[in-house]
Amino acid sequence: MSKIHVTTTVNGDRMEFLAEPRETLLDALRNHLDLTGTKEGCGTGDCGACSVTVDGTLVCSCLMLAAEANGKRVETIEGMAGADLHPLQRNFIEHAALQCGFCTPGMIMAAESLLRGNPRPDRDQIKAALAGNLCRCTGYV
Repeated sequence: MSKIHVTTTVNGDRMEFLAEPRETLLDALRNHLDLTGTKEGCGTGDCGACSVTVDGTLVCSCLMLAAEANGKRVETIEGMAGADLHPLQRNFIEHAALQCGFCTPGMIMAAESLLRGNPRPDRDQIKAALAGNLCRCTGYV
């Protein structure tokens, strides 16, 4: 099978790569673009470790084909911080909202997605927005 030419914008930068037809966006980010902050936890879209935004929508990159990102805008955990940490990243650190850090990028991406659409969520809205993320260190709570 021939590879697919993908042109996308990742964290504000235009990127091009060749992807296998069945290659996931997660694998392309990690293997072609060296963006390893996005993690593979389950490979089935159940844990949220691979969460990124595509055209502003939170997605599990393990369930999306790399070719589907063609012409789209992808944001990963690496794109959140500028010269300083993003406020969410800083708050996760300050409030010890991480253990091993494996699930943290997906949690932060989900939280950022929520806050972009709802800057003052209540507790139930926060729980719902983070429900797709599992943290094995804290017993899935």
